[in-house]
Amino acid sequence: MNSVCVFCGSASGTNPVYAEAARELGRAFAAHNLTLVYGGGRVGLMGEVATAALASGGRVVGVIPHSLALKEIALEDCTELIVVNTMHERKALMADRADAFVAMPGGYGTCDELFEIITWAQLGIHNKPVAVLNVNGFFTPLLAWLDHIVTEGLLRPKHRELLLVADSVPELLARLAAWAPPEPLTKWVEAEER
Repeated sequence: MNSVCVFCGSASGTNPVYAEAARELGRAFAAHNLTLVYGGGRVGLMGEVATAALASGGRVVGVIPHSLALKEIALEDCTELIVVNTMHERKALMADRADAFVAMPGGYGTCDELFEIITWAQLGIHNKPVAVLNVNGFFTPLLAWLDHIVTEGLLRPKHRELLLVADSVPELLARLAAWAPPEPLTKWVEAEER
């Protein structure tokens, strides 16, 4: 694992623990020689994780669409800043450049990115680890909802297990390092059901 894509908010939220976790994650990536791939902004939690990684000597690849370069205020100091035309290009390029994915607290955009990349894992489009950094229990209601979806028969338990969960940066790095690709997943038809 050489690079990790982080999905997180363009806002910092009301709890300062989110920004501190973002800075800790950025510093940890630099310390472990992991390239940060992220949305390219210098505001909110995105800016916190990237700025901390850069300040610690890390490598940062930002990917931002033209339409958001002004709104999210592109971080020009990135090791590599890539400006694309669409959100689809942004997400595809971030996925291509990353060996793993982590979601931190964020809003609709973070949820969109997280669910698209975990769906791609479910469908076998990629075979890379996907995790949430559950800072201060931020994702606990979402995780309960996913468990509810399993209970309701709309998500297979083995697909639910594709999403790793860590409560701290050290635990996150350990979980990503220990991750092994699962057996190939068959979404629609299980071999034993044929």
